[in-house]
Amino acid sequence: MNSATVESLDQEGRGVAHADGKVIFIEGALTGEAVSYSSYRKKPSFELAQVTQIYKAASMRVQPKCVHFGVCGGCSMQHLDANAQVAVKQRILEDNLWHIGKVKAETVLPPIYGQTWGYRERARLSVRYVIKKNKTLVGFHEKRSSFVADMQHCEILVPKIAKLLPQLAELVSGLSIRDRLPQIEVAVGEFVDALVLRVMDTPSHDDEAALRAFADNHQIQFWLQSKGPDTIVPFHPLNAPQLSYSLPEFSITMPFAPGEFTQVNSALNRVMVSRAIRLLDPQPGERIADFFCGLGNFTLPIARSGAQVLGVEGSTALVERAKQNAASNGLSGNAKYAAMNLFEMTQETFAMLGKYVKLLIDPPRDGAMELVKSLGSGNGGDAHFPQRIVYVSCNPATLARDAQILVQVHGYTLKAAGVMNMFPHTSHVESIAVFERG
Repeated sequence: MNSATVESLDQEGRGVAHADGKVIFIEGALTGEAVSYSSYRKKPSFELAQVTQIYKAASMRVQPKCVHFGVCGGCSMQHLDANAQVAVKQRILEDNLWHIGKVKAETVLPPIYGQTWGYRERARLSVRYVIKKNKTLVGFHEKRSSFVADMQHCEILVPKIAKLLPQLAELVSGLSIRDRLPQIEVAVGEFVDALVLRVMDTPSHDDEAALRAFADNHQIQFWLQSKGPDTIVPFHPLNAPQLSYSLPEFSITMPFAPGEFTQVNSALNRVMVSRAIRLLDPQPGERIADFFCGLGNFTLPIARSGAQVLGVEGSTALVERAKQNAASNGLSGNAKYAAMNLFEMTQETFAMLGKYVKLLIDPPRDGAMELVKSLGSGNGGDAHFPQRIVYVSCNPATLARDAQILVQVHGYTLKAAGVMNMFPHTSHVESIAVFERG
């Protein structure tokens, strides 16, 4: 039996230990614990392992709330106190900034907390009809597996949807296309809960009747998706309210379609947007650019300040949605949009956008390296750098990489950085950083 003392937690929430010259990553182990473990993958320099026994438990260890924890791959940190989870994520952010980016924030922003359970309003649930069991499973995948976890409930999904998992499984079991329906996407709005069924065959007349009855009984709206995201269409009821979320502080309502990206945690999103706008401090008349703007989550609050903001996004469809949202909120005069591949940004293409005094950057996990490398471009050597950049990140490693470019190459100062616990009980680290120059 292998045993070790856990030294720290890694970015995936695994305990980190050393044995026989190797780094051992131990799922289910916490910092300071003496444990035994079983390795399921061995490499020359490291091993991946699962904890088998805890001889000395950490004071921050708690009993997981979810009965599926340890089997379901949706959460990895439920055994760690919720406040301690945030502290771990803050350390991960700081470690990434220093070890990858060689930068350190002048100020550590206080963490943003949110509700710990029942927060998740967006999810992609897997569906599998198991012939041997004559049973349909609806839920997240098991850890390190393509199997779907046999889930009766989910503690992080919004309660109404979490309670529907067994009923959804029963519904699918009765459909003629039960083995041709691999996924249900959840999109919860303020006035409607939408479920998108990925249907690889056309539902029969009886299937359609069952879906309508289920939607009416549980007060949800079904959408159907036959192929790619552009095939998502409403099914029943057709007169349901439009999906939307709101940012009351800025008097903004944001309609969205089920397949369009929105944050999974709308309550924390409100706090995140509020902090980002305070840090950006937009002033009337300032020219500000919002990169990876999506449907306008930050663009419209910036515009509400009276600044002139350009939202830039790679998806033409999202740009059209953003334009509609600007119009519906009476902000078309201050918010303009452009579709552009931001992963292929160059100094020349950046210069074509004009000069901006401030930037907000909110990239996907890949970060914004080509964009930040392109800053400081100008015609005839007239370099122009935005004075302030607020960078919202969902991956501390790529934030750190981009921070190194901003600080070491472009001469910015990392004024502040901190975490936002958008995804409690998971290893996902959402953060925000502020850079200033001059």
